[in-house]
Amino acid sequence: MGGARTAVHQAASLLLQHPDDDWPERLNLVRTALAGLPGEAPAALLRFCGAVAGIPQLELSARYVATFDRSRRRTLHLSYYTEGDTRRRGAALLARRRLYLRHGWQPPADELPDFLPLALEFAARCPAPGRRALQDDRAAVELLRLALVSHRSPYADVLEGVCRTLPGASPADRAAALRLARTGPPTESVGLLPFPAVRSPQSPPPQETPR
Repeated sequence: MGGARTAVHQAASLLLQHPDDDWPERLNLVRTALAGLPGEAPAALLRFCGAVAGIPQLELSARYVATFDRSRRRTLHLSYYTEGDTRRRGAALLARRRLYLRHGWQPPADELPDFLPLALEFAARCPAPGRRALQDDRAAVELLRLALVSHRSPYADVLEGVCRTLPGASPADRAAALRLARTGPPTESVGLLPFPAVRSPQSPPPQETPR
């Protein structure tokens, strides 16, 4: 189970990064790494791979931007869901960066440390603290999953796979996920502000654009 979970976290990290010029190679790498692994988590990621395999890279890039960069409810920056644009978010970002450094990993300087692909890569590199950090962020991950399901995005399968690696059942709906955000995971509470009304200069997602 541990090896499969690590593979899922690394694969999800690759799939949730922007699909740039190396996307076809990245997709093939993920499919090869997950092929034959048992369980529903790898299967969910492979469903995503199958759904997007025929989409040209430029088209998928545009879809990625529309999915994650134009809605506050679908941002990949986890602390935005639970801390909003408050001073607590700055403290949460600093704490996460210190967590990475404490375990010998220097995250990229050009990305905020709460970026979900970074959190997943950390979980793959340092499984014990990385999984604890993902569990602490469970409410944010579940809120993103539910938002992607509502948006009918194939990326929902990637979040489904990630959630399947975490202990316990997923919330059935957004209201239950918001209750989780208020009460926190079993060992640590989180903030109370799921979606702020004011955008921070460092927070990339603007208001949802009409479709």
